[in-house]
Amino acid sequence: MKKTLIILICLLVSAGFIFAQSAEETVEPLVEDAGRTGGEFIINNGAEPESIDPHLVEGVPEHGIYMSLFEGLTTYDPETALAVPGLAESWDVSDDGMTYTFHLREAYWTDGVKITAQQFVDSWLRGLDPATGSPYAWFPSMFIEGAAAYNGGEAEADAVQIRALDEMTFQIDLIGPLPYVLDALPHYAFAVVPLHAIEKFGEEWTLPENLVCNGPFILEEWKPQEYLSVVPNDKYWDAGAVNLDRVVYLPIDDNNTAHNMYLNGEADWNGTVPLDQMDAVKLRDDYHNAPYLGTYYYLLETTTPPIDDVRVRKALAMAIDRQSLVDLITKGGQLPAYAMVPGMAGFPTRNYFEEDVETARALLADAGYPNGQGWPEGIQILYNTSEGHKKIGEYIQQEWKENLGIDVELINMEWGTYLKTRREHDFVIARAGWIGDYPDPNTFLDMFITGGGGNDGQYSNAAFDAAINKAARMEPGTARYDVLREAEAYFIGEDMGVMPIYFYTSNNLIDLDVWGGWHVNVMDYHPTKTIYLK
Repeated sequence: MKKTLIILICLLVSAGFIFAQSAEETVEPLVEDAGRTGGEFIINNGAEPESIDPHLVEGVPEHGIYMSLFEGLTTYDPETALAVPGLAESWDVSDDGMTYTFHLREAYWTDGVKITAQQFVDSWLRGLDPATGSPYAWFPSMFIEGAAAYNGGEAEADAVQIRALDEMTFQIDLIGPLPYVLDALPHYAFAVVPLHAIEKFGEEWTLPENLVCNGPFILEEWKPQEYLSVVPNDKYWDAGAVNLDRVVYLPIDDNNTAHNMYLNGEADWNGTVPLDQMDAVKLRDDYHNAPYLGTYYYLLETTTPPIDDVRVRKALAMAIDRQSLVDLITKGGQLPAYAMVPGMAGFPTRNYFEEDVETARALLADAGYPNGQGWPEGIQILYNTSEGHKKIGEYIQQEWKENLGIDVELINMEWGTYLKTRREHDFVIARAGWIGDYPDPNTFLDMFITGGGGNDGQYSNAAFDAAINKAARMEPGTARYDVLREAEAYFIGEDMGVMPIYFYTSNNLIDLDVWGGWHVNVMDYHPTKTIYLK
Protein backbone atom coordinates (compact mmCIF):
# COMPACT_ATOMS: atom_id res chain seq x y z
CA MET A 1 0.00 0.00 0.00
CA LYS A 2 3.01 2.27 0.21
CA LYS A 3 2.68 2.62 -3.56
CA THR A 4 -0.65 4.41 -3.11
CA LEU A 5 0.80 7.91 -3.33
CA ILE A 6 2.74 7.21 -6.51
CA ILE A 7 -0.33 5.66 -8.11
CA LEU A 8 -2.44 8.63 -7.05
CA ILE A 9 0.00 11.10 -8.59
CA CYS A 10 0.03 9.15 -11.84
CA LEU A 11 -3.77 9.03 -11.94
CA LEU A 12 -4.09 12.74 -11.30
CA VAL A 13 -1.56 13.59 -13.98
CA SER A 14 -3.17 11.28 -16.51
CA ALA A 15 -6.59 12.71 -15.74
CA GLY A 16 -5.33 16.23 -16.29
CA PHE A 17 -5.80 17.50 -12.75
CA ILE A 18 -3.81 20.46 -11.44
CA PHE A 19 -3.07 20.88 -7.75
CA ALA A 20 -4.22 24.47 -7.83
CA GLN A 21 -7.20 26.30 -9.29
CA SER A 22 -9.17 24.76 -12.15
CA ALA A 23 -8.41 25.72 -15.75
CA GLU A 24 -11.50 27.95 -15.88
CA GLU A 25 -10.35 30.11 -12.96
CA THR A 26 -7.81 32.89 -12.99
CA VAL A 27 -4.88 32.45 -10.62
CA GLU A 28 -4.07 35.79 -9.06
CA PRO A 29 -0.36 36.56 -8.74
CA LEU A 30 1.27 36.43 -5.35
CA VAL A 31 1.56 39.87 -3.84
CA GLU A 32 4.17 41.31 -1.54
CA ASP A 33 1.70 42.27 1.20
CA ALA A 34 -1.99 41.44 1.39
CA GLY A 35 -2.70 43.94 4.15
CA ARG A 36 -1.96 42.06 7.37
CA THR A 37 0.92 43.15 9.55
CA GLY A 38 3.01 40.07 8.87
CA GLY A 39 3.44 40.33 5.10
CA GLU A 40 4.39 37.44 2.80
CA PHE A 41 7.06 34.97 3.89
CA ILE A 42 8.80 32.90 1.20
CA ILE A 43 10.57 29.66 2.14
CA ASN A 44 12.86 27.45 0.13
CA ASN A 45 11.31 24.09 1.00
CA GLY A 46 14.00 21.95 -0.61
CA ALA A 47 11.76 19.64 -2.65
CA GLU A 48 8.30 19.18 -4.07
CA PRO A 49 6.16 17.76 -1.24
CA GLU A 50 5.33 14.12 -1.73
CA SER A 51 1.81 14.78 -0.44
CA ILE A 52 0.04 16.95 2.12
CA ASP A 53 -2.02 14.07 3.50
CA PRO A 54 -0.44 13.74 6.98
CA HIS A 55 -0.68 9.95 6.80
CA LEU A 56 1.16 9.66 3.48
CA VAL A 57 4.33 11.65 4.12
CA GLU A 58 7.64 11.08 5.87
CA GLY A 59 10.05 13.92 5.13
CA VAL A 60 11.29 17.32 6.22
CA PRO A 61 9.84 19.12 3.15
CA GLU A 62 6.39 17.92 4.13
CA HIS A 63 6.77 18.58 7.86
CA GLY A 64 7.01 22.35 7.48
CA ILE A 65 3.86 22.46 5.37
CA TYR A 66 2.08 20.20 7.86
CA MET A 67 2.87 22.62 10.71
CA SER A 68 1.14 25.38 8.75
CA LEU A 69 -1.97 23.43 7.78
CA PHE A 70 -2.62 21.08 10.69
CA GLU A 71 -2.29 20.86 14.44
CA GLY A 72 -2.43 17.87 16.78
CA LEU A 73 -2.81 17.43 20.50
CA THR A 74 0.42 19.29 21.14
CA THR A 75 2.47 21.64 19.00
CA TYR A 76 6.01 23.03 19.05
CA ASP A 77 7.35 25.84 21.16
CA PRO A 78 9.23 27.95 18.55
CA GLU A 79 12.13 28.64 20.91
CA THR A 80 12.73 25.18 22.41
CA ALA A 81 10.94 22.90 19.88
CA LEU A 82 9.46 21.09 22.90
CA ALA A 83 5.75 20.36 23.17
CA VAL A 84 3.22 22.96 24.24
CA PRO A 85 -0.59 22.65 24.24
CA GLY A 86 -2.21 22.47 20.83
CA LEU A 87 -5.72 21.11 20.38
CA ALA A 88 -5.32 19.63 23.86
CA GLU A 89 -5.47 22.52 26.31
CA SER A 90 -4.42 20.24 29.18
CA TRP A 91 -3.78 16.60 30.06
CA ASP A 92 -3.48 14.21 32.99
CA VAL A 93 -0.98 11.40 33.39
CA SER A 94 -1.58 8.25 35.43
CA ASP A 95 0.73 7.43 38.32
CA ASP A 96 2.46 4.70 36.32
CA GLY A 97 3.02 7.09 33.37
CA MET A 98 1.24 4.79 30.94
CA THR A 99 -2.14 6.46 30.47
CA TYR A 100 -2.58 10.00 29.16
CA THR A 101 -5.95 11.76 29.23
CA PHE A 102 -6.21 14.82 26.98
CA HIS A 103 -8.80 17.53 27.44
CA LEU A 104 -9.54 19.16 24.09
CA ARG A 105 -10.19 22.84 23.60
CA GLU A 106 -13.10 24.01 21.45
CA ALA A 107 -11.75 24.03 17.91
CA TYR A 108 -13.14 23.65 14.40
CA TRP A 109 -12.18 22.47 10.94
CA THR A 110 -12.11 25.08 8.20
CA ASP A 111 -15.56 23.92 7.05
CA GLY A 112 -17.00 24.64 10.49
CA VAL A 113 -17.18 21.04 11.74
CA LYS A 114 -16.22 20.75 15.42
CA ILE A 115 -13.11 18.71 16.29
CA THR A 116 -13.90 15.95 18.78
CA ALA A 117 -12.12 13.21 20.67
CA GLN A 118 -13.72 10.56 18.46
CA GLN A 119 -12.12 12.21 15.44
CA PHE A 120 -8.73 11.65 17.05
CA VAL A 121 -9.59 7.99 17.57
CA ASP A 122 -10.71 7.55 13.96
CA SER A 123 -7.78 9.53 12.56
CA TRP A 124 -5.15 7.56 14.44
CA LEU A 125 -6.78 4.31 13.35
CA ARG A 126 -6.67 5.52 9.74
CA GLY A 127 -2.94 6.15 10.03
CA LEU A 128 -2.39 2.71 11.56
CA ASP A 129 -4.66 0.86 9.15
CA PRO A 130 -2.45 -1.34 6.91
CA ALA A 131 -4.71 -0.40 3.99
CA THR A 132 -3.65 3.25 4.31
CA GLY A 133 -0.01 2.36 3.73
CA SER A 134 1.31 5.15 5.92
CA PRO A 135 5.13 5.17 5.75
CA TYR A 136 5.19 6.50 9.33
CA ALA A 137 2.70 4.05 10.89
CA TRP A 138 5.61 2.41 12.69
CA PHE A 139 6.00 5.57 14.81
CA PRO A 140 2.73 5.46 16.80
CA SER A 141 3.11 1.68 16.79
CA MET A 142 6.12 2.16 19.04
CA PHE A 143 4.01 4.15 21.54
CA ILE A 144 0.45 2.90 21.77
CA GLU A 145 -0.65 -0.39 23.28
CA GLY A 146 -2.05 -2.63 20.54
CA ALA A 147 -1.05 -0.35 17.66
CA ALA A 148 1.74 -2.57 16.33
CA ALA A 149 -0.54 -5.61 16.27
CA TYR A 150 -3.21 -3.73 14.33
CA ASN A 151 -0.77 -2.16 11.89
CA GLY A 152 0.87 -5.53 11.37
CA GLY A 153 -2.44 -7.21 10.52
CA GLU A 154 -2.36 -9.35 13.66
CA ALA A 155 -5.34 -7.75 15.41
CA GLU A 156 -8.45 -5.71 14.74
CA ALA A 157 -8.75 -1.96 15.28
CA ASP A 158 -10.31 -2.40 18.71
CA ALA A 159 -6.97 -3.73 19.98
CA VAL A 160 -5.54 -0.20 19.75
CA GLN A 161 -5.83 1.33 23.19
CA ILE A 162 -7.17 4.77 22.35
CA ARG A 163 -10.67 5.98 23.25
CA ALA A 164 -13.00 8.96 23.44
CA LEU A 165 -14.24 9.23 27.02
CA ASP A 166 -16.65 11.93 25.90
CA GLU A 167 -16.86 14.50 23.12
CA MET A 168 -13.86 16.48 24.37
CA THR A 169 -11.76 13.91 26.28
CA PHE A 170 -9.30 11.62 24.48
CA GLN A 171 -7.32 8.90 26.26
CA ILE A 172 -4.41 6.70 25.23
CA ASP A 173 -2.60 3.77 26.85
CA LEU A 174 1.13 3.49 26.17
CA ILE A 175 3.27 0.37 25.98
CA GLY A 176 5.44 1.80 28.77
CA PRO A 177 6.16 4.99 30.72
CA LEU A 178 7.67 6.69 27.69
CA PRO A 179 9.36 9.91 28.82
CA TYR A 180 9.18 11.55 25.39
CA VAL A 181 5.55 11.03 24.39
CA LEU A 182 4.39 14.66 24.64
CA ASP A 183 7.30 15.89 22.52
CA ALA A 184 6.47 13.29 19.86
CA LEU A 185 2.77 14.10 19.58
CA PRO A 186 3.16 17.24 17.41
CA HIS A 187 4.42 14.94 14.65
CA TYR A 188 2.18 14.30 11.63
CA ALA A 189 2.07 10.59 12.46
CA PHE A 190 -0.30 11.61 15.30
CA ALA A 191 -2.38 13.98 13.19
CA VAL A 192 -6.11 14.41 13.40
CA VAL A 193 -7.50 14.48 9.86
CA PRO A 194 -10.95 15.51 8.50
CA LEU A 195 -12.40 12.09 7.83
CA HIS A 196 -15.71 13.60 6.77
CA ALA A 197 -13.90 15.45 3.96
CA ILE A 198 -11.81 12.41 3.06
CA GLU A 199 -14.98 10.33 2.81
CA LYS A 200 -16.57 12.99 0.58
CA PHE A 201 -13.66 13.70 -1.77
CA GLY A 202 -11.60 10.51 -1.54
CA GLU A 203 -8.07 10.81 -2.91
CA GLU A 204 -8.83 14.35 -4.09
CA TRP A 205 -9.36 15.69 -0.57
CA THR A 206 -5.96 17.44 -0.60
CA LEU A 207 -6.76 19.58 -3.65
CA PRO A 208 -6.93 23.27 -2.69
CA GLU A 209 -10.64 23.49 -3.45
CA ASN A 210 -11.37 20.46 -1.23
CA LEU A 211 -8.81 20.60 1.57
CA VAL A 212 -10.22 20.88 5.08
CA CYS A 213 -7.60 21.61 7.74
CA ASN A 214 -7.32 22.92 11.28
CA GLY A 215 -3.95 24.68 11.52
CA PRO A 216 -3.00 28.35 11.57
CA PHE A 217 -3.16 28.51 7.75
CA ILE A 218 -5.28 27.13 4.92
CA LEU A 219 -4.10 25.98 1.51
CA GLU A 220 -4.40 28.72 -1.08
CA GLU A 221 -2.70 27.25 -4.16
CA TRP A 222 -0.55 24.29 -5.09
CA LYS A 223 1.18 24.40 -8.43
CA PRO A 224 3.55 21.42 -8.54
CA GLN A 225 7.20 22.26 -9.19
CA GLU A 226 6.37 25.99 -8.82
CA TYR A 227 5.02 26.78 -5.36
CA LEU A 228 2.55 25.94 -2.63
CA SER A 229 1.00 28.87 -0.77
CA VAL A 230 -1.04 29.13 2.42
CA VAL A 231 -3.01 32.01 3.94
CA PRO A 232 -4.38 32.57 7.47
CA ASN A 233 -7.15 30.32 8.77
CA ASP A 234 -9.77 32.52 10.41
CA LYS A 235 -11.33 29.45 12.08
CA TYR A 236 -8.09 28.47 13.82
CA TRP A 237 -8.56 28.50 17.59
CA ASP A 238 -5.59 30.86 18.05
CA ALA A 239 -6.09 32.90 14.86
CA GLY A 240 -5.18 36.13 16.65
CA ALA A 241 -1.61 34.90 17.09
CA VAL A 242 -1.06 34.52 13.33
CA ASN A 243 0.62 37.53 11.72
CA LEU A 244 1.70 36.53 8.23
CA ASP A 245 -0.58 37.26 5.30
CA ARG A 246 0.79 34.42 3.23
CA VAL A 247 3.48 31.75 3.36
CA VAL A 248 4.93 30.47 0.09
CA TYR A 249 6.86 27.18 -0.09
CA LEU A 250 9.22 26.87 -3.07
CA PRO A 251 10.16 23.30 -4.13
CA ILE A 252 13.75 24.09 -5.07
CA ASP A 253 16.15 21.15 -4.84
CA ASP A 254 19.05 22.97 -6.52
CA ASN A 255 21.01 24.56 -3.69
CA ASN A 256 22.63 27.18 -5.89
CA THR A 257 19.30 28.31 -7.31
CA ALA A 258 17.81 28.54 -3.84
CA HIS A 259 20.83 30.47 -2.54
CA ASN A 260 20.75 32.95 -5.41
CA MET A 261 17.04 33.53 -4.90
CA TYR A 262 17.69 34.33 -1.27
CA LEU A 263 20.52 36.73 -2.14
CA ASN A 264 18.26 38.40 -4.71
CA GLY A 265 15.46 38.90 -2.19
CA GLU A 266 13.21 36.32 -3.85
CA ALA A 267 13.11 34.16 -0.72
CA ASP A 268 13.11 35.08 2.96
CA TRP A 269 14.46 31.89 4.50
CA ASN A 270 16.85 29.34 3.06
CA GLY A 271 18.08 26.35 5.04
CA THR A 272 20.32 24.81 2.36
CA VAL A 273 23.59 26.65 1.84
CA PRO A 274 25.64 25.49 -1.19
CA LEU A 275 28.81 23.84 0.04
CA ASP A 276 31.05 25.94 -2.20
CA GLN A 277 29.47 29.11 -0.77
CA MET A 278 29.81 28.13 2.88
CA ASP A 279 32.99 30.11 3.59
CA ALA A 280 31.43 33.32 2.30
CA VAL A 281 28.08 32.67 3.98
CA LYS A 282 29.73 32.26 7.38
CA LEU A 283 30.69 35.93 7.27
CA ARG A 284 27.08 37.11 6.91
CA ASP A 285 25.05 38.51 9.79
CA ASP A 286 21.96 36.67 8.55
CA TYR A 287 23.67 33.25 8.76
CA HIS A 288 22.65 31.10 11.73
CA ASN A 289 24.61 27.95 12.54
CA ALA A 290 23.64 25.75 15.47
CA PRO A 291 23.73 22.15 16.72
CA TYR A 292 21.02 20.08 15.08
CA LEU A 293 19.66 16.82 16.46
CA GLY A 294 20.31 14.78 13.37
CA THR A 295 22.63 12.22 11.77
CA TYR A 296 23.77 12.03 8.14
CA TYR A 297 24.42 8.41 7.21
CA TYR A 298 24.39 5.89 4.40
CA LEU A 299 21.74 3.22 4.35
CA LEU A 300 23.11 -0.23 3.61
CA GLU A 301 20.74 -2.79 2.11
CA THR A 302 21.82 -5.56 4.47
CA THR A 303 20.19 -8.39 2.49
CA THR A 304 21.87 -7.56 -0.84
CA PRO A 305 25.37 -8.79 -1.79
CA PRO A 306 28.04 -7.71 -1.17
CA ILE A 307 26.56 -5.44 1.54
CA ASP A 308 24.96 -8.44 3.27
CA ASP A 309 28.44 -9.28 4.60
CA VAL A 310 29.14 -7.38 7.83
CA ARG A 311 32.87 -7.39 7.01
CA VAL A 312 32.13 -5.38 3.87
CA ARG A 313 29.90 -2.94 5.76
CA LYS A 314 32.59 -2.37 8.38
CA ALA A 315 35.30 -1.97 5.74
CA LEU A 316 33.28 0.70 3.95
CA ALA A 317 32.65 2.55 7.19
CA MET A 318 36.28 2.46 8.34
CA ALA A 319 37.77 3.64 5.05
CA ILE A 320 36.46 7.23 5.11
CA ASP A 321 38.22 10.27 6.58
CA ARG A 322 35.19 12.00 8.14
CA GLN A 323 37.12 14.90 9.61
CA SER A 324 38.40 15.89 6.19
CA LEU A 325 34.88 15.53 4.83
CA VAL A 326 33.38 17.99 7.29
CA ASP A 327 36.40 20.33 7.13
CA LEU A 328 36.79 20.46 3.36
CA ILE A 329 33.39 19.56 1.92
CA THR A 330 30.46 20.36 4.22
CA LYS A 331 32.21 23.18 6.17
CA GLY A 332 29.21 23.81 8.42
CA GLY A 333 30.65 22.75 11.75
CA GLN A 334 29.35 19.21 11.47
CA LEU A 335 30.91 16.57 13.71
CA PRO A 336 32.26 13.23 12.43
CA ALA A 337 29.90 10.43 13.49
CA TYR A 338 30.99 7.02 14.74
CA ALA A 339 27.58 6.25 16.23
CA MET A 340 23.96 6.66 15.19
CA VAL A 341 22.83 8.75 18.16
CA PRO A 342 24.18 12.31 18.44
CA GLY A 343 25.04 13.57 21.86
CA MET A 344 22.23 14.95 23.99
CA ALA A 345 21.60 15.72 27.65
CA GLY A 346 22.44 12.64 29.73
CA PHE A 347 23.47 10.66 26.67
CA PRO A 348 26.83 11.77 25.21
CA THR A 349 27.68 10.14 21.92
CA ARG A 350 30.12 7.22 21.83
CA ASN A 351 32.46 5.88 19.16
CA TYR A 352 31.56 2.33 18.13
CA PHE A 353 34.27 2.12 15.47
CA GLU A 354 37.20 4.14 14.19
CA GLU A 355 38.73 5.01 10.86
CA ASP A 356 41.42 2.45 10.10
CA VAL A 357 42.27 1.88 6.44
CA GLU A 358 44.54 -1.10 7.09
CA THR A 359 41.89 -2.93 9.08
CA ALA A 360 39.30 -1.99 6.44
CA ARG A 361 41.47 -3.53 3.71
CA ALA A 362 41.95 -6.68 5.76
CA LEU A 363 38.19 -7.00 6.34
CA LEU A 364 37.48 -6.53 2.65
CA ALA A 365 40.10 -9.13 1.72
CA ASP A 366 38.67 -11.55 4.27
CA ALA A 367 35.27 -11.04 2.64
CA GLY A 368 36.74 -12.09 -0.71
CA TYR A 369 37.71 -8.74 -2.29
CA PRO A 370 41.49 -8.28 -1.76
CA ASN A 371 42.47 -4.80 -2.96
CA GLY A 372 39.01 -4.58 -4.48
CA GLN A 373 39.50 -7.56 -6.79
CA GLY A 374 36.22 -9.25 -7.64
CA TRP A 375 34.15 -6.31 -6.42
CA PRO A 376 30.83 -6.37 -8.33
CA GLU A 377 30.27 -3.84 -11.08
CA GLY A 378 27.38 -1.43 -10.91
CA ILE A 379 27.21 -0.92 -7.14
CA GLN A 380 25.55 2.46 -6.71
CA ILE A 381 25.13 5.18 -4.10
CA LEU A 382 21.59 6.52 -4.39
CA TYR A 383 20.95 10.12 -3.38
CA ASN A 384 18.12 12.61 -3.73
CA THR A 385 18.71 15.71 -5.82
CA SER A 386 21.10 18.06 -4.03
CA GLU A 387 24.49 19.43 -4.94
CA GLY A 388 25.57 18.78 -1.35
CA HIS A 389 24.62 15.09 -1.45
CA LYS A 390 26.41 14.79 -4.79
CA LYS A 391 29.66 16.28 -3.48
CA ILE A 392 29.58 14.12 -0.37
CA GLY A 393 28.98 11.08 -2.58
CA GLU A 394 31.89 12.00 -4.84
CA TYR A 395 34.17 12.36 -1.83
CA ILE A 396 33.20 8.93 -0.46
CA GLN A 397 33.42 7.41 -3.92
CA GLN A 398 37.02 8.63 -4.17
CA GLU A 399 37.89 7.51 -0.63
CA TRP A 400 36.72 3.97 -1.36
CA LYS A 401 38.62 3.94 -4.66
CA GLU A 402 41.88 5.09 -3.10
CA ASN A 403 41.67 3.16 0.16
CA LEU A 404 39.93 -0.07 -0.85
CA GLY A 405 40.37 -0.27 -4.62
CA ILE A 406 36.63 -0.50 -5.28
CA ASP A 407 34.44 1.43 -7.69
CA VAL A 408 30.91 2.63 -7.00
CA GLU A 409 28.59 4.76 -9.11
CA LEU A 410 26.42 7.69 -8.07
CA ILE A 411 22.76 7.79 -9.02
CA ASN A 412 20.53 10.80 -8.49
CA MET A 413 16.72 10.74 -8.13
CA GLU A 414 14.19 13.45 -7.35
CA TRP A 415 12.65 13.35 -3.87
CA GLY A 416 9.51 11.31 -4.50
CA THR A 417 11.23 8.67 -6.66
CA TYR A 418 14.11 8.44 -4.20
CA LEU A 419 11.73 7.76 -1.31
CA LYS A 420 9.82 5.16 -3.32
CA THR A 421 13.05 3.39 -4.30
CA ARG A 422 14.17 3.28 -0.68
CA ARG A 423 10.83 1.93 0.58
CA GLU A 424 10.94 -0.84 -2.01
CA HIS A 425 14.54 -1.72 -0.94
CA ASP A 426 15.62 -1.31 -4.56
CA PHE A 427 19.13 -0.06 -3.77
CA VAL A 428 22.44 -1.21 -2.36
CA ILE A 429 23.73 1.99 -0.72
CA ALA A 430 21.61 5.11 -0.25
CA ARG A 431 22.22 8.53 1.24
CA ALA A 432 19.99 9.17 4.24
CA GLY A 433 19.57 11.57 7.10
CA TRP A 434 17.56 11.34 10.28
CA ILE A 435 16.37 14.28 12.32
CA GLY A 436 15.11 13.34 15.74
CA ASP A 437 11.33 13.41 16.09
CA TYR A 438 11.81 14.21 19.78
CA PRO A 439 14.88 14.79 22.01
CA ASP A 440 15.59 11.25 23.17
CA PRO A 441 18.08 8.59 21.96
CA ASN A 442 15.23 6.23 21.14
CA THR A 443 14.20 8.28 18.11
CA PHE A 444 17.46 7.35 16.34
CA LEU A 445 17.14 3.63 17.00
CA ASP A 446 13.61 2.28 17.21
CA MET A 447 12.84 2.54 13.47
CA PHE A 448 15.49 -0.11 12.77
CA ILE A 449 13.72 -2.95 14.52
CA THR A 450 13.08 -6.00 12.35
CA GLY A 451 10.33 -5.21 9.86
CA GLY A 452 10.09 -1.58 10.98
CA GLY A 453 8.41 0.75 8.50
CA GLY A 454 11.43 3.08 8.43
CA ASN A 455 13.95 0.24 8.22
CA ASP A 456 14.65 0.59 4.48
CA GLY A 457 17.94 -1.32 4.70
CA GLN A 458 16.14 -4.36 6.23
CA TYR A 459 18.49 -4.57 9.19
CA SER A 460 17.58 -7.35 11.61
CA ASN A 461 19.04 -8.48 14.93
CA ALA A 462 16.89 -10.15 17.59
CA ALA A 463 19.12 -8.84 20.41
CA PHE A 464 18.73 -5.27 19.12
CA ASP A 465 14.94 -5.70 18.89
CA ALA A 466 14.81 -7.03 22.45
CA ALA A 467 16.82 -4.11 23.80
CA ILE A 468 14.60 -1.54 22.06
CA ASN A 469 11.45 -3.19 23.36
CA LYS A 470 12.89 -3.45 26.86
CA ALA A 471 13.83 0.24 26.94
CA ALA A 472 10.31 1.21 25.83
CA ARG A 473 8.91 -0.32 29.01
CA MET A 474 11.41 1.19 31.44
CA GLU A 475 11.17 4.24 33.66
CA PRO A 476 13.28 7.25 32.61
CA GLY A 477 16.81 7.21 33.98
CA THR A 478 20.30 5.80 33.69
CA ALA A 479 19.19 2.15 33.51
CA ARG A 480 17.03 2.89 30.48
CA TYR A 481 19.87 4.75 28.79
CA ASP A 482 22.16 1.76 29.44
CA VAL A 483 19.75 -0.49 27.54
CA LEU A 484 19.63 1.95 24.65
CA ARG A 485 23.46 1.96 24.65
CA GLU A 486 23.32 -1.80 24.40
CA ALA A 487 20.97 -1.54 21.42
CA GLU A 488 23.25 0.95 19.65
CA ALA A 489 26.26 -1.27 20.28
CA TYR A 490 24.50 -4.11 18.46
CA PHE A 491 23.32 -1.83 15.67
CA ILE A 492 26.56 -0.01 14.89
CA GLY A 493 29.40 -1.65 16.83
CA GLU A 494 28.54 -5.26 16.04
CA ASP A 495 26.52 -5.09 12.83
CA MET A 496 27.17 -1.72 11.14
CA GLY A 497 23.48 -1.70 10.28
CA VAL A 498 23.95 1.73 8.71
CA MET A 499 27.09 3.78 8.08
CA PRO A 500 27.14 6.98 10.18
CA ILE A 501 28.97 9.87 8.51
CA TYR A 502 28.42 13.05 10.50
CA PHE A 503 26.14 14.77 12.98
CA TYR A 504 24.25 17.66 11.50
CA THR A 505 24.33 21.32 12.26
CA SER A 506 21.61 23.66 11.01
CA ASN A 507 22.72 26.26 8.49
CA ASN A 508 20.02 28.84 7.92
CA LEU A 509 19.91 32.15 6.13
CA ILE A 510 17.22 34.53 7.43
CA ASP A 511 17.44 38.19 8.36
CA LEU A 512 16.26 38.41 11.95
CA ASP A 513 16.39 42.19 11.79
CA VAL A 514 13.48 41.88 9.37
CA TRP A 515 11.65 38.80 10.67
CA GLY A 516 10.64 38.00 14.24
CA GLY A 517 9.29 34.84 15.82
CA TRP A 518 11.93 32.63 14.18
CA HIS A 519 14.30 31.06 16.71
CA VAL A 520 17.34 28.81 16.52
CA ASN A 521 16.65 25.46 18.20
CA VAL A 522 18.22 22.01 18.22
CA MET A 523 15.34 20.47 16.22
CA ASP A 524 15.42 23.25 13.59
CA TYR A 525 11.62 23.50 13.85
CA HIS A 526 10.22 26.92 12.97
CA PRO A 527 6.41 27.09 13.06
CA THR A 528 5.14 29.76 10.67
CA LYS A 529 2.40 30.59 13.17
CA THR A 530 4.81 32.69 15.22
CA ILE A 531 6.78 34.39 12.44
CA TYR A 532 6.09 38.07 11.74
CA LEU A 533 7.45 41.02 9.81
CA LYS A 534 9.13 43.51 12.14
